[in-house]
Amino acid sequence: MSIRQRHIAHLYLHGSLSEEQYGDVIELVSGITPHVQEMPPDAVQLDLTSALRYFGLSPYDVVQMTMMRLKAHYGIDGSAGLAGNRMLAAMAADAAAPGETVRVPVERAAEWLRPRPVTALPGIGRTTAATLGRYGLHSVGQIADLSPATLQRLLGAGPARLLAERARGHDPRPVLPSEPADRLTADLVLERDCLDPAEQHRSVLGLADRIGQLLRTERQVTGRVTLAVRYADRSSSTRTRTLPEPTAHSPALAAAALGLLASLGLQRARVRAFTLRADHLRPAADACHQLSLDPADARARAAEAAADRARRRFGPNAVRPAATARFPGDSPGGGLSWPRAG
Repeated sequence: MSIRQRHIAHLYLHGSLSEEQYGDVIELVSGITPHVQEMPPDAVQLDLTSALRYFGLSPYDVVQMTMMRLKAHYGIDGSAGLAGNRMLAAMAADAAAPGETVRVPVERAAEWLRPRPVTALPGIGRTTAATLGRYGLHSVGQIADLSPATLQRLLGAGPARLLAERARGHDPRPVLPSEPADRLTADLVLERDCLDPAEQHRSVLGLADRIGQLLRTERQVTGRVTLAVRYADRSSSTRTRTLPEPTAHSPALAAAALGLLASLGLQRARVRAFTLRADHLRPAADACHQLSLDPADARARAAEAAADRARRRFGPNAVRPAATARFPGDSPGGGLSWPRAG
């Protein structure tokens, strides 16, 4: 029994899209294939395998048709990668110039990957790259040629196995039509590339406060937060942290999110967008909170409840953390989009 070859497209959407514009994009591409995975704020992945017979076109032509529809209907430009799995499609899109589609045929995937830097593989952070670099391992081809036992001694069993699979171009992950229902996401697309650590700190703090507001409105708590950072070159980094206890308390969410930001060590990185996701949600009534003998904790939660009441009466921006406020002379970093609730 033969296995049908998958055709995955990764689309980058250029420009700063609002929540409504991103929703329009999802609606349009869902008319081409039902297998659509949202990757806010500026990307989307499509599994075109089942759509090819319907349109009677090649995968490349379906991608071109999609890009033309986005331009004609909404004026949105983009670039795309086309490959046999999600990882290769995303990497091809990273290599695509604006308006271009880079295609990686299955039979040439290994050859295409070999000269690329190991940091081009998803999930390879600065720490892992530095560890490999100390042993002279800088390209994907060098990783692919390395024996599994050697790679395991350098990185450990789990990371070594995953890295070896990725270096050989293997990625079995499916394109998921929709996100799991138990998550909330807040996006911030900056008006211009941001190099200022203080502005980055303020942006992430604002996202954490907004996630906290939504959780309390929905009477839910989260057990894990994930921070994704997209850079000017369209590469990205992701960090995840499990919380000590499920919470909807904005200061606790902010502490976790800022800890993730610090762990990235951005320094002078040119940041284009932030995404903060809260998942492992559960009803607040089912969660436990460790009581504290510090009266400051009770005061902070009382102030938070009062602020929520003010927001319900006067709007979501009626009260916000002082650290997120802007002062005369500050350069605008961008606007906070309405968080997407999956």
